[in-house]
Amino acid sequence: MEILVEDVWKSYDSGRIEVLKGVTLRVEKGGIVALCGTSGCGKSTLLNVISGLEEVDRGLVRVAGRDVVDEPTRIELLRHRIGYVFQMHHLMPDLTLAENCMVPVIAAGGKRAEGLARLNELAEATGVARRLGQRVRELSGGERQRGALVRALMNDPEILLCDEPTGALDESNRGKVFDLLLELVRSRGRTLVLATHDPELAGRCDRIVRMRDGKTEGKGI
Repeated sequence: MEILVEDVWKSYDSGRIEVLKGVTLRVEKGGIVALCGTSGCGKSTLLNVISGLEEVDRGLVRVAGRDVVDEPTRIELLRHRIGYVFQMHHLMPDLTLAENCMVPVIAAGGKRAEGLARLNELAEATGVARRLGQRVRELSGGERQRGALVRALMNDPEILLCDEPTGALDESNRGKVFDLLLELVRSRGRTLVLATHDPELAGRCDRIVRMRDGKTEGKGI
C-alpha cells in the first residue's frame, strides 16, 4: 500500500476545532485518487497529514511503507518521496523560476548538475523552458502553476499531492495544466492524490473519495 491512513483524527485550538474525524484512506502504488468535498471538509488537512506537514492527534499514517511518526521520517519523505503542489503555488516571487525549482534539489543534498539537467527536461515538458530566468512575479498564473508542478517533480517523487492545483487558473489554463499533470504522473507510474472541487477534473481520476464534515465516505476508501 503506497498510502495508508487509518482512523486519523486532527484538531486545532487545543481540540476545540475538529477537522479530521476518524478518516480512512488507502491508495495503491500508481493510483490516481481525487478527494472531493466542499470547502472546510478536511481535504487540505488530509493532504498535509499525508505529507507530514502536520502531525495527527491519533491514528495511523503510513507513506511508502513508513510510519509518519517522527520529524526525521517526515523530512525524509518530503525531500525524497513526496512532491506537493499547492493551490497558490507558494513560489518565492523575487527568485527566478529556475532558482525556485532548484530549492528541493538543494534541500535534499542533490548534485547541482543533475538537478539542472532534470530542471531543463521538466521545463521543456511543461512549456516553461523559456521562462526559467524570469522572476516569479513576472510570470502569468498559468506559468507559475506549471512552475510549481516542475518544482514538485524535481526530486522524482513516488507520490504527488496536489491541493486544488488548478483552482486559481482560468478555464483554458485549468485544462492544460491538468492534462499535463496527468500525463506526467501516468507516464512515470507515480501515485497522485488530488484535492479538488471540480467534478470534471475528479472524473478523470481513477477513483473519487468524497469527504464530508471531516470524514471519508464510500467504498474502497
